[in-house]
Amino acid sequence: MTPVEPGTRPRVEGDRESEILASALEVLLEVGIDRLTMDAVAQRASASKATLYRRWADKTTLVAAALAAHKRSRPVPDTGTLRTDLQAMFCGKEGVTDPRQAAMMAGIAAAIARDPEFADAFRSAVVAPQIHASRTVWERARDRGEVRPDLDLDLVESALSGIVLHRVFVLGETPDDETVTRIIDQILLPCSRPQGAPLDTAATQA
Repeated sequence: MTPVEPGTRPRVEGDRESEILASALEVLLEVGIDRLTMDAVAQRASASKATLYRRWADKTTLVAAALAAHKRSRPVPDTGTLRTDLQAMFCGKEGVTDPRQAAMMAGIAAAIARDPEFADAFRSAVVAPQIHASRTVWERARDRGEVRPDLDLDLVESALSGIVLHRVFVLGETPDDETVTRIIDQILLPCSRPQGAPLDTAATQA
């Protein structure tokens, strides 16, 4: 690590911080977390390593910050229905069906398993806000009467991610929008709708 005397240089913040985090994400997508280095990010961002170390203690905190900033850039969807909110969150570019995201998550999952410090940073900076966003979507659906009042949101909000990740990392499948929609229509919506409420067959056949 490059030592920096406190108070001798300006803080890294604002647009410059965003540029460095974007560069870190680019390198992460290209080479994975194992091969990502502070040198590579500094070069991509046209910055010195001292600049990076002035803001982030190590690669672990930089990667967690880059992932968190990327997730924050995606607004929580509010389409009017639970089904389309979930599709907006999980399908398409930057969702779980994006091949780049799947490849990146493979390296991140391995890093979580072997690096407790990275696991803690990732869960705090990335997972916690994601859970909050997902919980917001489900709470809106409950307020609209789309899901039953006694539904355990702590369990159901993570079900879609869990099923997709199982199919990716255990079964070796490549996720696509159709698979995600089938999970929503055949598992999540039927198990969460109020008792006695008819299933929206038009939605499940779309």
